[in-house]
Amino acid sequence: MQQEENTQIWTKRFISLFLTNISVFFVFYGLVTTLPLYAIGELHQTDKEAGLLLSGFLLSAIIVRPFSGKLLDVFGKKKLLVLSIAGYFICTVLYLFIHPFGLLLGLRFIQGIFFSIITTAAGSLAADIVPAKRKGAGLGYFTMSTNLAVVIGPFIGLLLIQYSTFNVLFIIMSICILAGGILALTVNTDDLPQPTHKGKLTFTFHDLFERKALPVAAIASLVAFSYASVLSFLSVYAQQKDLMAVASLFYAMFAAAMLITRPYTGKIYDTKGPQFVILPGIISFAIGLIMLAFVEGPILFLSAAIFVGFGYGAVTTSLQALAVQSTAIQRSGYATATYFTMFDLGIALGSYILGMVAVQAGYASVYLSGAGLLGVVFIIYLLRLAKIKPKKVVNI
Repeated sequence: MQQEENTQIWTKRFISLFLTNISVFFVFYGLVTTLPLYAIGELHQTDKEAGLLLSGFLLSAIIVRPFSGKLLDVFGKKKLLVLSIAGYFICTVLYLFIHPFGLLLGLRFIQGIFFSIITTAAGSLAADIVPAKRKGAGLGYFTMSTNLAVVIGPFIGLLLIQYSTFNVLFIIMSICILAGGILALTVNTDDLPQPTHKGKLTFTFHDLFERKALPVAAIASLVAFSYASVLSFLSVYAQQKDLMAVASLFYAMFAAAMLITRPYTGKIYDTKGPQFVILPGIISFAIGLIMLAFVEGPILFLSAAIFVGFGYGAVTTSLQALAVQSTAIQRSGYATATYFTMFDLGIALGSYILGMVAVQAGYASVYLSGAGLLGVVFIIYLLRLAKIKPKKVVNI
């Protein structure tokens, strides 16, 4: 009986944290999809200016992320999670009242700070809660909350602005994140491992990054660079290919591929090793991007979504678990922050550089470039990181 308790993933607190994470990413993806339309249609801004709403958000997240691991140690993971959700909630409410575009950009920058701390704290708590022997499966299941939000956020967001107003959208988003904050309060952390020393609020390299997680995080940044081709340019590419009618289905197929395969990839990660998930995932992701490069109709377009969804989900979840397992459990907050810092940086650089590729050579070249980079990732992982074995840590 004790053994069963020690390996159980879906505990009450894990479910609460899972739902909290859904609420955070529901708001994130819902606003990423609808705010550009709000800026262009309601605030009369250009497409370029509307794009700054995501750039400003990501910029603050990237700046703050390295500091979040130390902040979690000093102030406590749960406390900082709840306080940051409160700030995230206030920012969401303020969309109802802030209309000058300059102030809106400032609001997005501030909200990105809270988002950065929330996601680091939630990911770190999930890593602490999940049993040591089931890290791959547990963190895979936790990442499903993000995958669900990828579909739910844009779907509900676009539905609300189609049949209602942006103010109704902002109210629904605010209620959702408030519910997430209440759930976060119920997460019991008394038995979780604590830092060996709380320390002072100083920031050395050791306080900003987890060295042992950096090799894995660097690989994750390259994967994120390739993913930027989907995150930033898919809707524009679909419009060019006259596939906007099935663009929403792409994200549904993308998420379905991740969700359906998640239990199996997590089990393989834990029983056979991360390389048995990561290497096939890289191949699948690259195939999906190549398919996108040559897409002409809806069948190939949606088929690409399946390959990209499985590959992206398998690789990113496994790399996150590997980053956390590469160091001591007391450093899980630093490892999580290091991973997400590099991942966000990869998306930001990918969006910018691949955008230049799109202007010069077209979107087909964007997806071929992303696939080529994944080929490099495959070789690097095979030669260097495949030797990394997850540590068999024991949860306290």
